[in-house]
Amino acid sequence: MEEIIKSFKEDPESVYHTWFLNNDDRLKAFRSIRKSLVKVINEIETGSFGNDFKGSSLETVITAISEQKQVFEGAAHAFFWKPKLRIPDIYENDLNKRAFARFLKSCLATTNEEQLIKEIHALEALKIKGLGPAVANILYFLHPTVFPPFNTAIVNGFNMLFNQKKKLGSWQAYLEMREVILEENSRYRHSLSKDLGAIAGLLFEIGNSRLVIAENATKVIDSEQEKRIKVKMKRHKQVNLDVLEENVHTEMQFYLAKLGNSLGYKVWIARNDHKRVWDGTKLGEYSLKELIIPAIPEAVYDTVSLIDVLWLDEGNNIVSGFEVEKSTSIYSGILRLNDLSLSIGQDVDFYLVAPEKREKEIKAQLLRPSFKTLDSLSISYILFADLRCDCDSMCKFGSDVSVLQKICKAV
Repeated sequence: MEEIIKSFKEDPESVYHTWFLNNDDRLKAFRSIRKSLVKVINEIETGSFGNDFKGSSLETVITAISEQKQVFEGAAHAFFWKPKLRIPDIYENDLNKRAFARFLKSCLATTNEEQLIKEIHALEALKIKGLGPAVANILYFLHPTVFPPFNTAIVNGFNMLFNQKKKLGSWQAYLEMREVILEENSRYRHSLSKDLGAIAGLLFEIGNSRLVIAENATKVIDSEQEKRIKVKMKRHKQVNLDVLEENVHTEMQFYLAKLGNSLGYKVWIARNDHKRVWDGTKLGEYSLKELIIPAIPEAVYDTVSLIDVLWLDEGNNIVSGFEVEKSTSIYSGILRLNDLSLSIGQDVDFYLVAPEKREKEIKAQLLRPSFKTLDSLSISYILFADLRCDCDSMCKFGSDVSVLQKICKAV
């Protein structure tokens, strides 16, 4: 097992590096998913949830999970409404729908492991058609040290590594898997993490044959070699795409920092981005070393410090906030800006900065009734091409934040 873990961690393109360890979006997802689940519960309780997955608040939650890529790439499939099969039966059946809401609410309200397991057994006892352990992917983002993620590749990897025959759609099988995973994770925690995403990633790599062990070697050699090569090529392409996206993200933060400094503002760049480099210089060189905002609640400080770029005046009051959304959830970005808006209690203009291909999505999200009625939030958006093209001119001719009106767009 030590050698398997070592191989997993030494592969720079394994999900240990590309998803678990070096993915800022993974960390941001925990808060936005939790907050979005509250909306799912409220809509079910008030009878406004609807009768389909598409366009529902649950779709927002599952999309945020699916956007974690690789390990969660197919997380949404289990929740798609399949009318002919009437599964999962949480859209048309009001009793099942409310039971699902009660389950989510209970899991949000406690960190007690014994109580959480009881809630799973209570949900399982209802035998809601089509509502199986895919829900564990939601539970992972609520309690990452208690519940591992769950999908076909993880089950396959588990069965190969531990010589088991666990079934994909069984809550009992999931809970039995979980016990073994917790035991093994405890035994090798010094090599893995208290967060069960690490060991789940290892099982995922075994299950899709990227990580070859004795138990799957014959299968790989005999029938999976071509598939494995395709998977590696796909991952390599994805890693290169991720690098490109990260570079563009860093580029946009650089332009925003450059413009903010030119206009005479202090600039804060998300604390986990200070080491990123653009044009040979770390972004931290353009940023305040410490973010100090008057009267901000401690509970939301961590979220606010992860806002991609902030402009502040001499009194450390926020003048503008920017979220750069390259491929992550537009909805989550809006929620983070809304958190900041509610926390500072003053009129501030906020901006989503995104590529041209996401303009329609931004418009659709900003037109959601839940955002149109937010008096606390004023959001416009800026396209990458406009910021890239006009940054130098705005630095030269701009005098304050109003210069952004030349390139920003509103809905």
